[in-house]
Order: sequence, then C-alpha cells, then structure tokens
Amino acid sequence: MTGPSSTPRGEHTPKPGITWQTELVRTEQHVDDDTPDPRPNRATRRAIQRAARKKQR
Repeated sequence: MTGPSSTPRGEHTPKPGITWQTELVRTEQHVDDDTPDPRPNRATRRAIQRAARKKQR
C-alpha cells in the first residue's frame, strides 16, 4: 500500500449538461377560502391522538 501523494490532483471539469441548471419556478398555489382543509399527515394524527390520551389521564 502506498502513502498519500504530495502532488495535488488537477481540477475535475464535469461533462457538458451535467451541471445544475438554475431556473426560478413558482410553487405557490391559490386556494379558495371555502375549500376544506386537507387531512393531516400520519405523524400529526398520531401526535393529536397522543395528546388526547395524555389529557384523559
């Protein structure tokens, strides 16, 4: 097994098309006030159930 080399390696240039392309995308959505709220996710539902059980004790 050889030790580390004292000469630094050259800079690696990526292949064309591999680098990140920055594009501003708007992800906001308009939701009407009269639309029903979505169902909470599993972690939230479990936390609500735990709090309800703890309150009953």
